[in-house]
Amino acid sequence: MTVSIWQADGAQPQQDVDFLVVGAGLVGCSAAWFAAQAGRQVTITDARDLALGASSRNAGFMITGLDTYYHHAVEQYGLATVRELWGLSRTTHRYLREFIRTGGVQVDDCGSTLLAETEAEARELEQAARAMESDGHTIVYHSRDPLNRGYCAAIEQPQDAAVQPYQLVQAIFRQSGAGLIPNNEVYRIEQDRPDAVTVYTRQFVFRARHVLLCTNAYSPALDPYFVGKVIPTRAQCLVTAPLTDGPVLNTCGYSDYGYMYYRDTFDGRLLIGGGRKQSKWLEGSTTDDRITDPVQQRLEQYLRARFPEIDAPVDQRWAGIMGFSVDKLPLVGTLPGKPNVGFAVGFTGHGLAMGAGSAERAVELLLKGTDPGAINAARLH
Repeated sequence: MTVSIWQADGAQPQQDVDFLVVGAGLVGCSAAWFAAQAGRQVTITDARDLALGASSRNAGFMITGLDTYYHHAVEQYGLATVRELWGLSRTTHRYLREFIRTGGVQVDDCGSTLLAETEAEARELEQAARAMESDGHTIVYHSRDPLNRGYCAAIEQPQDAAVQPYQLVQAIFRQSGAGLIPNNEVYRIEQDRPDAVTVYTRQFVFRARHVLLCTNAYSPALDPYFVGKVIPTRAQCLVTAPLTDGPVLNTCGYSDYGYMYYRDTFDGRLLIGGGRKQSKWLEGSTTDDRITDPVQQRLEQYLRARFPEIDAPVDQRWAGIMGFSVDKLPLVGTLPGKPNVGFAVGFTGHGLAMGAGSAERAVELLLKGTDPGAINAARLH
């Protein structure tokens, strides 16, 4: 978000902070927790408020791994990188489950089911399943549709879960012990001394020892470094009214190479998200979190086609903005010329799979100089 000269002219009160996190979502609050574990006094600031961006607008899928079929991921990134990223995902889920347990967050250990919409996709799915099995991953491959809804094949990951994402971020924030300054847009970041960063915001001018940007889709508005590296992309969902006959899925289901996804909610509704495949021109390169008719029509058509027994009306619709990296892997690094300004961004719709583990690596890079490995943003230089 931009800030006008009338809203802030640089004469805002100065506030000295130790470790400043910009972005109060899942990754930002996780980073605050890791920084606090390292003995730092943490302040979080956000242009909105706690978890009001994509962190509370997603479907709440805790799915292990990347959004790319396993054999394709190996072809694109190499086996060593894929193994590292799957390990990062498992690390993320280990942290999240502890936050969930301690914070009393709603979670459903229902597993996930990746489904094929067509026979061609089913052939790809089988290749992915065989590659995962040969590499020692725990999956269940179904050569037919385990849901009996007209799909062609499936990969089940029993260890996955569905979570209440807004509750989760609130729980992580509470456990971090960080302070929060909401409704506070950042408009300039400078580092003119080796030991201090100046961050200009609408309410304050912060002087911080370290700054970590966890701003995902909104990163290009903060620094030109992110332009062309992080692409804001809109995702949309709808949810039915409560269903009289109870849950219909009992899994985190997703299909059409991840472009469609669906789950039961904790209060007995059916959530369906995705639908942007046919409208990428409309849903890409935007930070406008409004709903659009083409995508919502696609979601409702999918609901009626795949779940014909449901006669409940659509009760609510919403959108959120994801940050897609250009190569679909998270980006962790420091800004050029600003070594005390780190970042963890570009989660490509998989923040619940990679976010906490990436936040940990970003904090370690900023405080200790530890190489973040496969998610090091230097790979794009």
